[in-house]
Amino acid sequence: MTRSAAHVTVLLEEAVEALAVKAEGVYLDATFGRGGHSRRILERLNEKGRLLAVDRDPMAIAAGQAINDPRFHLAHRAFGEIAEAAHDAGVANVDGVLFDIGVSSPQIDEGERGFSFRHDAPLDMRMDTTRGETAAEWLARAETREITEVIRNYGEERFAFQIAKKVVAARLEQPIVTTGQFAALVREAVRTREPGQDAATRSFQALRIHINQELGQLEIALPQAVELLRPGGRLVVIAFHSLEDRIVKNFMREQSTADALPKNLPLRADQLPKPKLRLVGRVVRASAAEVAANPRARSAVMRVAEKL
Repeated sequence: MTRSAAHVTVLLEEAVEALAVKAEGVYLDATFGRGGHSRRILERLNEKGRLLAVDRDPMAIAAGQAINDPRFHLAHRAFGEIAEAAHDAGVANVDGVLFDIGVSSPQIDEGERGFSFRHDAPLDMRMDTTRGETAAEWLARAETREITEVIRNYGEERFAFQIAKKVVAARLEQPIVTTGQFAALVREAVRTREPGQDAATRSFQALRIHINQELGQLEIALPQAVELLRPGGRLVVIAFHSLEDRIVKNFMREQSTADALPKNLPLRADQLPKPKLRLVGRVVRASAAEVAANPRARSAVMRVAEKL
């Protein structure tokens, strides 16, 4: 087993401050990870407060067993299932929801998980290793067109077609079952590299997003979060790449703007559609000091909204 670095929670203080935690409140950590945000939220709750957390990674669930606190409940679910998780836990409404959508350090650093091109390991990439198709299984059956679309759309990789052709040709010779095999094929196909970035970076990101349906999960999770929030409750989302952040930004913008109606409709002011959210503050990024201490914080973007 590859030894992993300890996970360092990104924007820890900023995210918990943005939640505006009430001592007797009920909160939802939609991406438990290794529990950095959850532990800090628990510190701010009194004996009547409550925290529900979810994560689909079995290793995160195992790590969460270290929190022995009657105010805390951890569910093995994807964040696209927070409504079901809340229902199962007997939680009707919450005062805040937090999403930290980044991949945790243990997932990257533990080579056997198959997330990183820095280790030669089984090409798995599933966040929930108890179900679903591995990256190797998908690459074994996907057509050139499918592979191209995934790598282009989720990795924003301009050599997506060349990579897809390499994969399809190579699997005729032998199955592509390790991260090393896939990374080598990508490096052969990518003719120019961005300074300081491995040629396989974008393709590994794309494959991970696809295998775990990360963007689709986010799109269904955000409306669930808004429905769970009480008026005045906060929605806090930390994203780590432009595809995620675009979804969050557009969702918050749409929910903070009332639906447009045709002009001259005979409606009173109280009959006009009202927005569900109001935006809170500006986009927050990691400080220079945090990035120096934890380079993985460099791309973090935090957005905050409040339920009206």
